[in-house]
Parts: sequence; C-alpha cells; structure tokens
Amino acid sequence: MCEYCGCQALPAIAELTREHDLVVNLIGDIRTAHRESDVPRMARIARRISAVLVPHTAVEEQGLFPPLAEEFPERIAALEAEHRHIEAILGEAAAGVPADPGWPLRLLDALALLRDHILKEQDGVFPAALAELSTEAWEAIDAVRARVFGLRPDRPQADTARTGRQHNESAS
Repeated sequence: MCEYCGCQALPAIAELTREHDLVVNLIGDIRTAHRESDVPRMARIARRISAVLVPHTAVEEQGLFPPLAEEFPERIAALEAEHRHIEAILGEAAAGVPADPGWPLRLLDALALLRDHILKEQDGVFPAALAELSTEAWEAIDAVRARVFGLRPDRPQADTARTGRQHNESAS
C-alpha cells in the first residue's frame, strides 16, 4: 500500500486506508473459508465487508471523489462503477447464504477486483487528492465522514470502520 507520498498523514486518508486494510484482511478470511468449502462463513464475512464498505464508499463518493471528478472524470467514473459491481455481489449475501452455487466464485472474482480497486485508490486517488484538494475540500470530506458515521467532526472513527461489525452484530 502507498506510504511514500505523505497522504497517510491526513486523517481522512488515514481512515480510508485503515478501512482498506480491514477489508484486505477480510478478503483473506473469505479465501480461507472458500478453501474450506465453508460458504456460510463466506456469506457472513461478505456481510462484514459490506458493513465496512457501505459507509466507506459514501465518504469516497460524497466527499473525496466529487472534487477530483473535474480533473479525472473517467477514472472517478470507473471507480464508482467498480463500487456498484462489488456492492451487487456482496449484496447477494445480505439476507443469508446465496442459493446460487456460482456465487462463491463470483464473490472471489469481485474481491479480486476489490483488491485491485483498493490499490488504484491508494496508489492513485489518494496521492492525487493530496496534490489537488484544497483545505476546504478536506474539511468537506471530514464533514461527510462525520455525517455518514454519525460522529462529531473531531472523532472520525466508528466501530464499523475499525472492526467491520455493526454495534449489534454478533460474531457468528
């Protein structure tokens, strides 16, 4: 992951990166569950990934991406399209284990795309944001994060972002 440009020093980027790191670890857990033919576990972990990505994506699409879209419209549109594709595959597990026997392989393909997507953001979008965005844009991103996570602007973290679990979700 990117650590060479200094963008990690910005709280907004540090939080997004922390969420990426959590998702990457969960992807590894899904791969392990797949090797063990444990589709119910894959579905549970997919829901945990969704719990992290739903607010994460909102911060990106409502805060980070809009000020970059003018300069990089095609790249931002492609990232948003990838968000929709990944959300759709993860969403198939929202109510439990998908009945479609092809879902586990579609999930693995979507997670490979997600892994590449994370690298595009961390090695491309985040450094570009560091170079391009104004103080006002960063403040707007912080405000979006606070609204999305229901937090005070001075506390940009949430349990979901740190753990991949919602407050009432059990570890099952």
